[in-house]
Amino acid sequence: MISHSSARWVYIAVCFVCNPEQYGVESPDMKVQTKQLKTDFLIIGSGAAGLLAASRLAPHGQVMLVNKGEFRDSSTWNAQGGIAGVSSDKDSFESHVQDTLNAGAGLCHEDVVRAIVSRGTEIIEELVEIGTRFDRQDGELHLTKEGGHSSRRIAHAKDATGRAISEALLSLVAPHRNVRRLEQHTAIDLITSRRLGQNYDQRCLGAYVLNPVGKVMAIAARFTILATGGVGKVYLYTSNPHAASGDGIAMAWRAGCSMMNLEFIQFHPTCLFHRQGSNMLLSEALRGEGAHLVDQKGRRFMFDYDKRGELAPRDIVARAIDHEMKKQGVDCMYLDARPIGDVEIADHFRNIHGRLLELGLDMTQEPVPVVPAAHYLCGGIRADVHGRTDIEGLYAIGETAGTGLHGANRLASNSLLECLVMADCCASDVLKQPQTPVSPVPVWDESGVVPETERIQIKQNWDEIRATMSHYVGIVRSDERLRRARRRLRLIQEEIDSYYWKHPVSRDLLELRNLALIAELIVQSAQQRHESRGLHYSTDYPETDELAKDTVLKPDDT
Repeated sequence: MISHSSARWVYIAVCFVCNPEQYGVESPDMKVQTKQLKTDFLIIGSGAAGLLAASRLAPHGQVMLVNKGEFRDSSTWNAQGGIAGVSSDKDSFESHVQDTLNAGAGLCHEDVVRAIVSRGTEIIEELVEIGTRFDRQDGELHLTKEGGHSSRRIAHAKDATGRAISEALLSLVAPHRNVRRLEQHTAIDLITSRRLGQNYDQRCLGAYVLNPVGKVMAIAARFTILATGGVGKVYLYTSNPHAASGDGIAMAWRAGCSMMNLEFIQFHPTCLFHRQGSNMLLSEALRGEGAHLVDQKGRRFMFDYDKRGELAPRDIVARAIDHEMKKQGVDCMYLDARPIGDVEIADHFRNIHGRLLELGLDMTQEPVPVVPAAHYLCGGIRADVHGRTDIEGLYAIGETAGTGLHGANRLASNSLLECLVMADCCASDVLKQPQTPVSPVPVWDESGVVPETERIQIKQNWDEIRATMSHYVGIVRSDERLRRARRRLRLIQEEIDSYYWKHPVSRDLLELRNLALIAELIVQSAQQRHESRGLHYSTDYPETDELAKDTVLKPDDT
């Protein structure tokens, strides 16, 4: 059984002392550790979604922006390809909508697709206005094309678009007097009225957060926004930063939120296969500009699987690479970028080229070894386009949310668009809600906790979860593989649960606890889908059902 038991807190009401220090940044060298803070808007996660939401809400109240790492530890910062939107008179919103629906394999929610795609032009124009340095050609935005798109509509900044967008958004947030950023702070659990035994409707009252020196703070907030990104670290190979351990999704599940379509994990087809660069992506834009996928003998194989070749949707390309690796008994395939040309590589892909050179690989001279890697979660916390969840006062935006935009497979470069449109819609919805006072919340209870004597169990369970998910719940699945995975994950969860309640919380323990829960939720979702669709391929159910249906998990049903 999946555990969603309550966090370790004391069921007492507390009074808050109002002073400016409450809103200061928690730092390791503070002599007095604050146990309670309060704010109007608590945002957990500082990628594109969290930053834009913070900038929209800051003029209307105090914002606390929590990030468990540094600012660069986000999927946005690492995003290479770009942001999709209609920016050419040769393109149309309807074309973008249809491309999204086609990639989503029948599971997209068309109303959500239209709501988000229709804002693409506006969002890109705003990013330009705040200083995002998109590439230009003859004074116009330079647009590239990626797999699944019928037109060139990807605005980009070389091959470091996420960093350019992040820096522009941070320039709005960092100087604002109402925004306090808590870096190196790890969220533990949400605080809800039901958990506190209060009689009125379920509402989120804030969250418990672990600061850099190991002390737990209770942060009370009128509204809480989860923008914690994806779950890539549940697999051995991933393009995601280390911070992507599904924290927001796990916290929301334990608080009582429903989940949707967690079985649809998008594997990026071309992650560098290299011991020192295992999470480095080779952007899909490389294939859009002419790079080929080849085997060790230099043979192009993609046309054996799809008439679109290297420009087929990601799920098809990833399965093709996986199939060729297994068929040939090899560890990787290769991406040959030489057809693009030295000049274009040096100009358009200089960051990727430079990083490869540091690893002793020259993409202008030789094919680069690649493997599919966990890249993007197409489902998440069930939410609408405004980010509203099952719990009042709790919102989920960006990759953390499952809105139905991506369906069974995300169209390339729709993710940054989703983050920014949802952040804007979320902030608008929050500001329309009654501005009630911040409710008091209890302090964290550490009674009964004993010091750790060894930490090998944390590392061992972390490694076993990722290996189990990669071997049994990867690109190709079967009923037997899923059963084996679930048996192993249940045993691991029991060990983690026992360890968690006896020892002080730490970042790696919290991440391990969340990863174990996320892994089981993914397996449970996969077991409920008796067909192959989009990113979920089962050898036991290779056909696609005529009736498209979302997979919804509810905590009360497990």
